[in-house]
Amino acid sequence: MQKPIVPVDLYRAIRDSQLVGLSGYSKEGLPVIAIGVGLSTYDKASVHYYVQSHIQMNEYRDRVVLPSATKKQGRPISTCLKILDMSGLKLSALSQIKLMTTITTIDDLNYPEKTETYYIVNVPYIFSACWKTIKPLLQERTKKKIQVLKGCGKDELLKVMDYESLPHFCRREGSGSGRHISSGTEDNCFSLDHSFHQQLYSYVKQQALVKGPSSAPIRHGSVHVRFPEPATEGTKIFDTLESEFQKLGCDQKV
Repeated sequence: MQKPIVPVDLYRAIRDSQLVGLSGYSKEGLPVIAIGVGLSTYDKASVHYYVQSHIQMNEYRDRVVLPSATKKQGRPISTCLKILDMSGLKLSALSQIKLMTTITTIDDLNYPEKTETYYIVNVPYIFSACWKTIKPLLQERTKKKIQVLKGCGKDELLKVMDYESLPHFCRREGSGSGRHISSGTEDNCFSLDHSFHQQLYSYVKQQALVKGPSSAPIRHGSVHVRFPEPATEGTKIFDTLESEFQKLGCDQKV
């Protein structure tokens, strides 16, 4: 947590290729985390930078976002909602899925039970085809947390959050997750210019000043994180995804 990712251009590149952000809060006061699964490319930096960035967001959520929500609601808020946008998911996404499996395993081991519900939206055929095979592999408690919604999920999501808290890719049918959305940085919670990421980056830099050497410059470089072996559930899911993607790839070539 102590070491910010520098220079800022590198961090911006990570934000543009690891699409995650805080879009708002549910009617119950839970933070709403948006994730652009299909359009996250993870190709602008090394794997360690992406894991470092993910851990920093988790720590900021636990140290700042959840305590602030707790204070505002006047009751304990310890979980969040996640909206996963599958727009743009392709057969070539296998390497991204492998990295996401690693990140999920880190979450399971170090930040368990932090997600109340996963909402999956903008689902393409490739996901629908794989989901039928993956779902039986999930633990029952995980299945209960996952809701695959129709289209962008707007109508269903408005039952649990206000319009202002909807991620930009859920605001109208066919809007997509894109990094090229034209609604501006205020609406695109993936952007480094969004208030959430500005506050997060400032917090990490402040922590570095408080805990790090007072005069030594912060060198460019990631914090090396040891990757855990994927948990049994995660391993099964990835192996199944790999197999299904290969089948779909073969079917497309025929």
